[in-house]
Amino acid sequence: MNKFFSLFFIMPVFVFAQKKDITQQFLSGVTAAGLKAKLSIIAGPDMEGRETATAGQKKAALYIENYFRQLGLQAGAADGYQLFFPAYQDSITNSFLIVNGKKLIVNNDYTVNASYLINDEWSSDSIVFASFGIMDSSSSDFKNLTVKNKWVLIAEGSVADTNKTSGFVSYSSKNPASDLMKISWAKNHGAAGVLIAAKDFPKNKPAAQKGNIYQKKINIKNIPVFYISLQTASGILNKPLQSFSELKKIDKGMYAVQLSADIAVTTLNLQSSNVIGLLPGTDKKDEYVLITAHYDHLGKKDSVIWFGADDDGSGTASVLEIAEAFANAREKGHVPRRTIVFMTVSGEEEGLWGSEYYTLHPLFPLDKTSVDLNIDMVGRIDPKRENKDSMNYVYLIGEDKLSTDLMKISDSINSKYTHLDLDRKYNDPKDPERFYYRSDHYNFAKKGVPVIFYFNGTHADYHKPTDTVDKINFDVMEKRVRLIFCTAWAIANREEMLKRDIPLK
Repeated sequence: MNKFFSLFFIMPVFVFAQKKDITQQFLSGVTAAGLKAKLSIIAGPDMEGRETATAGQKKAALYIENYFRQLGLQAGAADGYQLFFPAYQDSITNSFLIVNGKKLIVNNDYTVNASYLINDEWSSDSIVFASFGIMDSSSSDFKNLTVKNKWVLIAEGSVADTNKTSGFVSYSSKNPASDLMKISWAKNHGAAGVLIAAKDFPKNKPAAQKGNIYQKKINIKNIPVFYISLQTASGILNKPLQSFSELKKIDKGMYAVQLSADIAVTTLNLQSSNVIGLLPGTDKKDEYVLITAHYDHLGKKDSVIWFGADDDGSGTASVLEIAEAFANAREKGHVPRRTIVFMTVSGEEEGLWGSEYYTLHPLFPLDKTSVDLNIDMVGRIDPKRENKDSMNYVYLIGEDKLSTDLMKISDSINSKYTHLDLDRKYNDPKDPERFYYRSDHYNFAKKGVPVIFYFNGTHADYHKPTDTVDKINFDVMEKRVRLIFCTAWAIANREEMLKRDIPLK
């Protein structure tokens, strides 16, 4: 081989190698330090837990918007970076409860359950006492009781808890001793209203006057729910009750009681938003790659903040870090062929509201959206991975559902750049956790858009105030986010959009 031929042969190979290494060049821009700096703000105390349609959520949205603006991303919505959607909340303006001619005092004798608000007034001449209102394999408190069109009185908690001095015992929503299960049973059997005898009277602080935030009115008739003191229950049952435990000795059945009740409710019109930044592509700019995460969490209850560092501050910080890496590539003349849509959504914790709103009102055609890469909890370690490498993995969910291209791309990218254990166990249709249906990617999948959901699994701090920044493993998080960046880069620059060759199930 002569010298001229060797140089001629080597030069194109060198140029090709440079192009192949563009991903590697900008991959290093995704760093643990950068992720920590962003997450420390997103999941910091100033954001107050980022509950949808609250001041904390709006602060977080403004931070994300400003970050997109600083990166030079275009505003994704018609009127700016935020795509607003409505939310509502019912607020009690007045209530009263009269039992046997005695007008009760709010917070001393009764409170209204703000999660079961209905604007109406009621009267009754009898009340059905159903003891603790538990229906399970060991108890049948409603058995042989007719509650249709009747007011029902039940005691909070379970018989086993009656001797506990605490005014509040926490139950999971599906526990038969929970208020939710008891109210649901009474409601489903036609009860006109529910009274719950509770320990914590008189109230040390006023009860909540606002109900849950909601997006759409549910077309199901609600029922009123009042919490009442032991003394009030004593008057209804005509028994001189000295302690809460005595309720378990009272006969179930109908009691003659004159009851009048009223709740006056007003509906507050609220607002939340998705924050969208755009990096326009080149020759395929009318096709799109979405990178999403939800930035809302559970908010602040009294002085306690649910910080949501992993859920999903980690995903939000990841979107910003990936956006920064793409912006750096653009500044150096490397613009992706397809347009990248960076979108952080709110309302996920309420029921995937923000992503649902977007897919019902898409700003960019869903049939031209090649993929949604959704990031929800990528900063922690799953304690259930005891017998596996817990420091070098990520769960990939949904990539086997709509396109046969996705798993091949993930495997190729990971093999070349990140070398993670790609754990796909949650793709199992029999997965009892049903994670595929529980984050924002699912609203895109329902519309036929191929998706990957990046996830680290749950842990002891999931949906607790203890989900804080200091517990994030930023070294592992960096690897996961680099995988997502590389995957987005590959899909944005490939010749064809992803195939949609697997039917939605």
